Order: sequence, then C-alpha cells, then structure tokens
Amino acid sequence: MGMNKNTVLGWATFIMILMGLLLIGLGAFKYSDVSGWGFAAVGVGFLANAWVFSSLKGRL
Repeated sequence: MGMNKNTVLGWATFIMILMGLLLIGLGAFKYSDVSGWGFAAVGVGFLANAWVFSSLKGRL
C-alpha cells in the first residue's frame, strides 16, 4: 500500500506541527534571552506552513 499525495501532506503537516511546537517550547523555556524570540518566531513560521499544507490536502 503506497502513500498518495494526501497521506504525504498529512504526514508533512504532522511533522511540521511537532517541530513548530518544539521550537516555540525551546524559545519559551530554554533560551530566555534574545535568541528565544528567534526560536519562537521560527516555530510560528513552521505552524503557518503546516496550516498551508493542511489546507492543500484534498485540493492537489
């Protein structure tokens, strides 16, 4: 059983959500200086990309 386009987009969305939450957590709890803001900003960017991938599911 192979993976179709929707399955690949679903997995990509799931992985990007995990990475976004991980980066936001690193920015909030591990790095309390200016670099924490950078980690959190990149994490929010990952969540935005995951939202785009999720909305593309079923349309391609």
